[in-house]
Amino acid sequence: MTIDERKTINTGVIQNLILENRGKLSISGVLDVLSFDDQVVMIETELGLLTVKGENLRINKLSIDTSEVIVEGDISYLAYSDKEIEKTKGSLLSKIFK
Repeated sequence: MTIDERKTINTGVIQNLILENRGKLSISGVLDVLSFDDQVVMIETELGLLTVKGENLRINKLSIDTSEVIVEGDISYLAYSDKEIEKTKGSLLSKIFK
């Protein structure tokens, strides 16, 4: 059994991160974009809070229907945090639809 199969069995969630040449990151299983600027993007995913750091970061695609986000720029850091972390600033979508 592969690691991917074990992860799917344990959580019932499939999430993909595809990093192309450290310049384009495609993420599936996205619930919300919590915050972003040109150096840090914080994304709530099915498997926890994903932090993306780099330079000249921008969100090129945000699709709630397909739960996908594409981040482009000079990506230097990716890290997951526990899913239970409280949202302190509110989500990007909640700010848009106020």
